[in-house]
Amino acid sequence: MHVPDGFIDAPVSIAAGVAAAGAVAVSLRGARRELDERAAPLAGLVAAFIFAVQMLNFPVAAGTSGHLLGGALAAILVGPYTGVLCVSVVLLMQGVLFADGGLTALGVNVMTMGVVTVVVAYAVFRGLLKLLPDTRRSVTVAAFAGALLSVPGAAVMFTLLYALGGTTDVPLGKVFTAMVGVHVLIGIGEAVITAATVGAVLAVRPDLVHGARGLAAPLKLRVGGVLVDAPAAAPAAVPAAVAARSTKPVWITGLVTALVLAGFVSFYASASPDGLEKVAADKGIDQNVKEHAAADSPLADYSLKDVDDARLSGGLAGVIGVGATVAVGTGIFWTVRRRRAEDLTAAGAASTSAV
Repeated sequence: MHVPDGFIDAPVSIAAGVAAAGAVAVSLRGARRELDERAAPLAGLVAAFIFAVQMLNFPVAAGTSGHLLGGALAAILVGPYTGVLCVSVVLLMQGVLFADGGLTALGVNVMTMGVVTVVVAYAVFRGLLKLLPDTRRSVTVAAFAGALLSVPGAAVMFTLLYALGGTTDVPLGKVFTAMVGVHVLIGIGEAVITAATVGAVLAVRPDLVHGARGLAAPLKLRVGGVLVDAPAAAPAAVPAAVAARSTKPVWITGLVTALVLAGFVSFYASASPDGLEKVAADKGIDQNVKEHAAADSPLADYSLKDVDDARLSGGLAGVIGVGATVAVGTGIFWTVRRRRAEDLTAAGAASTSAV
């Protein structure tokens, strides 16, 4: 669903860019509360994994494919604020290095693929967890539902932006019906990938799944014949270095998986246009599309320039993309993590001085 330059006019693109910048700023602040010693080492990996899986287009209808958007997956694994940042990093890497998604449309893409998917998915996820039993299976079911609804939610957001600033004269009803229809199908694939990934992490390290924290029901004590909640035990302090080491097996496994998916499996992805591309071609939305500013990038279209072998070219581009995304993402998230530590230190010092 990467929107290229030319689909949406300049005023609406600028407004979307301002809104996206605001959402990222809020997320940077909110992520300080989410990026603890468990989440911080994994957030960059989540971004790289989303980048890799987005290269794996899967067929959803005749001549149409879809790919993971990733907002639901990121929000459930590392938190909604950090999830917005993960998807934004991926979109930035794709736009600058791979000419995928317009640069003037970056704000549009962040709002549709990042903010909306995270908000819809996490709201559905948390709402269902309040209704379902406190089990790991409930987390997986809620993740499936949140991811499923997040994709048509993004399609609705695109339709709204098109209604405000579309550069072609296509009836809005046709755009809405086509976009939502095909993205409901893509949402099924998104839901399967999200639930499978969340379930896999839950199976080995449930403590690393942000959305599953506090899953266990409180201990009950019988007092005078009545069940009451037992007093909560103070959590044991875990040194940051120990926590960081404990995530290494998951981090290494995730990185290797992302590299294999992007460097090898991506060659077998569907070559059909994705949902937005298909709708744009069928309805004439792409009449005013503009050439990407990074069209001459050596990695444009996910292939390495001057490498003739298609499989090798695409594989190398994918590996470079995963490496760049994990490096940039990790740098951003560790910076935010340090700000969290500074805030906690300052708060502790203020509390001590007040006493």
